[in-house]
Amino acid sequence: MTDWEIVGKATQFIAEEMGVALKRSAISPNIRERMDHSCAVLDSEGRIIAQAEHIPVHLGSFKIGSRNIINYMREKSITLKENEMLITNDPYISGTHLNDVTIIAPVYDNDKLFCYVINKAHNVDVGGPVFGSLNPEARNLYQEGLIIPPVVITPDIIRMILANFKDPETANGDLNAQISANRMGINRIKELMAKYGPDEIKSSWNSLIDHSRELSLMALKEWEAGEYKAIDYLEKGIEKINININLKISAGGVVADFEGTHGEIEYPLNAVEGVTFSAVAYAIRSAMQYSIPTNDGFYSVITIKAPERSLVNPERNYPVSGGNVETTQRIADVTLRALSEFLYYIPAASSGTMMNLMLGGKYGNKYWSYYETIGGGNGGRYDSNGESGIHSNMTNTLNTPVEIAEKEYPFFFTKNNLRKNSYGKGKYHGGEGIVRSFKVRSRTYISVIADRFIIPPWGLHGGFPGKTGKIYILSNGRKKSMPSKFSTVLEENDEVVIETPGGAAYGEKQ
Repeated sequence: MTDWEIVGKATQFIAEEMGVALKRSAISPNIRERMDHSCAVLDSEGRIIAQAEHIPVHLGSFKIGSRNIINYMREKSITLKENEMLITNDPYISGTHLNDVTIIAPVYDNDKLFCYVINKAHNVDVGGPVFGSLNPEARNLYQEGLIIPPVVITPDIIRMILANFKDPETANGDLNAQISANRMGINRIKELMAKYGPDEIKSSWNSLIDHSRELSLMALKEWEAGEYKAIDYLEKGIEKINININLKISAGGVVADFEGTHGEIEYPLNAVEGVTFSAVAYAIRSAMQYSIPTNDGFYSVITIKAPERSLVNPERNYPVSGGNVETTQRIADVTLRALSEFLYYIPAASSGTMMNLMLGGKYGNKYWSYYETIGGGNGGRYDSNGESGIHSNMTNTLNTPVEIAEKEYPFFFTKNNLRKNSYGKGKYHGGEGIVRSFKVRSRTYISVIADRFIIPPWGLHGGFPGKTGKIYILSNGRKKSMPSKFSTVLEENDEVVIETPGGAAYGEKQ
């Protein structure tokens, strides 16, 4: 192994160690148990040098978000000093949605800026009218929570932020965990500089990026050049919202053209540029049969053409909370479907929703907020059935353990098992979805943003689609079927039953 490879691996491990530090010191189960966070190391120009294998939708967005943040600092003449950090959750800058709070910190070599460390974590509640802040009824960004522009962290800034969050104690712990993770990264980078010297590290990082780009282009040369089109849909009530892609493959790179995609909407399904790039990059990276370091070298082979004022590139202040969690899934789906036109090993569609559940209320004298995404079935592959009860594609989180949720929040689970026969049938069937139900112990506000309740996950090569998702509320002996996106109020002992979609099948059953 050459010196640049050693430095590259060490840098990647720094990002991984930052993630471990963040997870272990966070307060909310969403970060501590579900690991809804991501970390990376950037050079002084904002190029991604290394990132931990955390959440796909976070990781690809670092490419766009890091560039935007650094450009913003330059435009506003913001210079981060040593030991200072900058915080933002503005999705039109940081690249996802308001719940994802990003903190970036500089690393100095004496008095000269050397690089940055950055992390992003999903804070359970960032203000706004609904608990959990993913508002199914949002018509603009302001109805989704507090917007934090890129600003240097000070005690006053933290106090201002916490004054707008419904559970400030938990939020304060999570923000401190993010700050601590960056401090860990800074210390490790400085240890690396002490061992190899700044010039050797910079040279090694350039070699790492060049190597990643070279491997990516080698992988693309094995693909069949051409243009491959696909279309898929999101659900807005009974209305279908289309996402069109024309994937242009050549030995020099990939161009994802979204011409013809539905326009921006006053509904929280718009996807900012970072989300759109992230989902396409995830699908392309997953389809490459090489072990490629995911850094700026890989990202450089992908070009996105997203029409302005479209669902996948909205004008500022359109609502975007669901774009990060549901539209991102559908962009990945439509990209994978286009790839399936010439790559036999692309699987059938997985559940296609993160099934976002937000709960909250007042219990005793304290407000509480809970957030979770619920897995489903993976699609069948060319040589095997899909996995059951698993998070797929743009979410890489774990589930919240039942014991932890019941200990910390006023509800208890009544069922948590696989949804039998929810998969699509075929030569290789999909995986089964999940049935997860619970009763609340006090008056609780619930919001859900999900999808694939009407349009099922698609099968490939004659395989049948998976079953669509369902949600029921049982109250006073009555069973009410709910849509894929809603907010309502639960009374004590009301029960919510969630059934997530199953994966589709690959191939026709013989």
